[in-house]
Amino acid sequence: MANPDLLILSILRALVEVALLALLGQGAVGLLAGAKRHGNAVYQLFEIITKPVIRVVRFITPKPVMDKHLPYVAFFVLFWLWIFLAWAKRFLAS
Repeated sequence: MANPDLLILSILRALVEVALLALLGQGAVGLLAGAKRHGNAVYQLFEIITKPVIRVVRFITPKPVMDKHLPYVAFFVLFWLWIFLAWAKRFLAS
């Protein structure tokens, strides 16, 4: 890549994709494991990966947003960030 901006955007987009997939995986394992999900090793691994994202979303959302809704908000924030980074990458590439 000749343009370092494209490299930075690609790295940021890859990080957002990892966080999105970790949130999806955590949700799927949570559905499959049910009430015992907090004792599941895979769920705990996904929880470690998604904890920084959830903390940032907790910081930017108002207090009335309940903690159980934060993963959903985080998913939509990451999804729109992923779309924006794709648009920015395409804009810089042209």
